[in-house]
Amino acid sequence: MKKLAIILTILFLLLVVIYFVIFKPEKYQEKDLYDSILERGTIKVGINTDAKPFGFFDENWEVKGYDADLARYIAQYILKSPNAVEFYSVTPENRMLKVSTGEVDIVIATMTITPQRQEIIDFSVPYDVAGQALLVRSNSMIKSIADLSGQNVGVVFGTTAEKNMLNLAPTANIIGFRNYRTAYQALKEGKIDALTSDDTILNRFVYEDKSVKLLPKRYTREPYGIALRKGKTTKRLRENINFAIKDMHRKNVILRLRRKWLFNAE
Repeated sequence: MKKLAIILTILFLLLVVIYFVIFKPEKYQEKDLYDSILERGTIKVGINTDAKPFGFFDENWEVKGYDADLARYIAQYILKSPNAVEFYSVTPENRMLKVSTGEVDIVIATMTITPQRQEIIDFSVPYDVAGQALLVRSNSMIKSIADLSGQNVGVVFGTTAEKNMLNLAPTANIIGFRNYRTAYQALKEGKIDALTSDDTILNRFVYEDKSVKLLPKRYTREPYGIALRKGKTTKRLRENINFAIKDMHRKNVILRLRRKWLFNAE
C-alpha cells in the first residue's frame, strides 16, 4: 500500500507539471504589459517631479514639464488620449526599482541610456541628448573641471554624474544629495563649490537665478531613453514607444518640446 501511495503521488505530481508546462493556464502566465495597459485604459509613468523643466508640480499640483508632455504624447499614441496617464513620483535612486518591480509601466525621468543599466532594464530609442556640465556661483574662480581638485562637488545620488565625476575629477571631494533642490541650496550656501549634472537640468537654475552660472564645457554625451522592465512581456510596449518617438522626431514634436521647456526654461 505504501508503495502504491508513492506511485500515485509521483503520478499526481507529473500531471501537475504537465498541466503547467504544456497547457500553461493563462492565470499563471505573465501577462503582456501592452495588453494590460490597453485593458486598464491608462499607462503608469514614473517621473522625477524634482527636475524642472523636465518634471515638476505647478501651483495647482499638476505634473508639468518636458517629460510629462512626452508621457502624454505616448498615451495619445497608445490609448488615443493624452490624459490616459497616471503619474508616479520617482527619484534617481529608486526609478530602476520602480519599473523593474512593475510599480510603474515605464519611467520617463531624464534617464541616460548606459550599458550598465541595460543589463537590468530595457530602454526605448533616445528621445533627447544632454551633456554633463558644471554649475558654479557667479563669482567662482572655477573655470573648468581642471579646477576641481580639492573642491567640494555636488552630485545627485543615482545619476550618471556621480560615476562620471569620479572618473573626470578623481581628486575632487564628491558630496551626494538626494535631489536637485537640496544640492542647489548647498551650492548657494557655499557648502559645495560646484554642482554637476546634465546641462538640460542645470539650465533651469541659471534662468531663475543670476547668482549662479553654467560653465560652457560639456564633458559627456547623455542620451535620454524611456525605461521599461526587462523581458518579453514589455517587447510590444517598447516597439510601440519606439515608433511613437521616431514619429515625434519626424513631425518635430520633440523639437517643439525642447523649445517650450528647454529654450524658454519656464
